[in-house]
Formats: sequence, C-alpha cells, structure tokens
Amino acid sequence: MKKGEVLGIAGLMGAGRSELLMSIFAAWHGKYVRGIEVDGRPVKINSPSDAIDNGIGFVTEDRKRFGLILEQTIVDNMTLAGLKRLSGRIFTNRTKENHAVAGAMKSLRIKANSPLTVAGTLSGGNQQKIVLGKWLLTDPSVLFLDEPTRGIDVGAKQEIYAEINRLAKEGMAIVLVSSELPEVLGLSDRIIVLHEGRVTGEFTREDATPEKVMAAATGNH
Repeated sequence: MKKGEVLGIAGLMGAGRSELLMSIFAAWHGKYVRGIEVDGRPVKINSPSDAIDNGIGFVTEDRKRFGLILEQTIVDNMTLAGLKRLSGRIFTNRTKENHAVAGAMKSLRIKANSPLTVAGTLSGGNQQKIVLGKWLLTDPSVLFLDEPTRGIDVGAKQEIYAEINRLAKEGMAIVLVSSELPEVLGLSDRIIVLHEGRVTGEFTREDATPEKVMAAATGNH
C-alpha cells in the first residue's frame, strides 16, 4: 500500500476479510501473518501491542465486544490503546489525557457533555467515533477499519466517511472492510476481493463495478 491509499477488501460473509485483518494485527489466536512492512520497513507482529508499536490501528467490527468498555468514560476508552504515548510508561498524566481527548472529541464531533461522560450512555454513532478516536490517538501509519459504519445512523455514517477521506488526504494508509458494496466502491482507491480466503479479484477505483466485484466475490471471475 501507498501512503494516503484507501484499500477496500470486499467479499461475502465467510470470505475471510475480518480474519485477515485480525491475523495481521495478531488478534486472532494462533494465526499470524508474516512478511508485513510498515512505511517500507519489515516488522514482526506477535501481539496487538507489537502492531500498535509499529503504527497499526484497528477499528474492529464489534465495538461493544472489542472496541469499547461501555461502563468506562470517554477519556478512559480513548486513551486505552495509546496510553504509553499520551501519558508516559510509568506515571499517568490525566491533564494531558483530557486535553488530547477533548481535541479528538471536537475533531470527530462527538456529542457528549465532557470526556468524563460514560461511553455506554451515548448513541451508536458517537460510540463508533470514540473507537475511531482511540486509534487516532495512537498516531497510526496504517488504520484497519472493519465495518466502520455498521449499526449507526446516516448522519454519523457521512461524518465517518468524511473522516476517512480526510485521513487519507493527510497521508494515512487505510484498509477498509465493509459488507456494503457502495461503501467500498465509494471510498476505496483500490479494491481486493476475497472468496473463501483467496484473492479472486483486484480492481482500481476506475475499473471497479458492482458486477465485477460481485462476480469475484462469488468465485465467478
């Protein structure tokens, strides 16, 4: 991938899209992907903390199970992945954390009274923005987005789309998995299609059509 590229991964349920991202991130127990490079340098990822340290962020498809601690505040959730970077390895700096989170909340337009608002009291769209903000605060070079707009309203979707486009324009490489074909086609610079764990198609934005992508997704390419 190139800096600023949005790579879409399409496929039907069971194609292995989420499993691929989880394996790269070392979040799929017992499964790892080798030969990974970040910013042109080879990296070895044996755990999610290795992935984070090497500049990879991962917005998982199930925010309530894997993305958030619903009983905790926005600030506790958003600093969870980047605490060492934000607040130090030994002592925490709550003032610095609150300042960083307040800035992210403003940028992402999270509708909440303060960083101390409990995440579980917010709408699905605002919860998803918290998850996205959590990973942006790690300052990643590559961001994995697995079904980033699932279960949120149309307005929140548009805000997430705008954020994806902004991040790509600023040079972040983004890998997008979505079961919504118009979402993949509309956001991606390049699309890879999986069928039963194998790559069955690769298209540029200009070449990709719903018919071509669906043919590859069903193994009829």
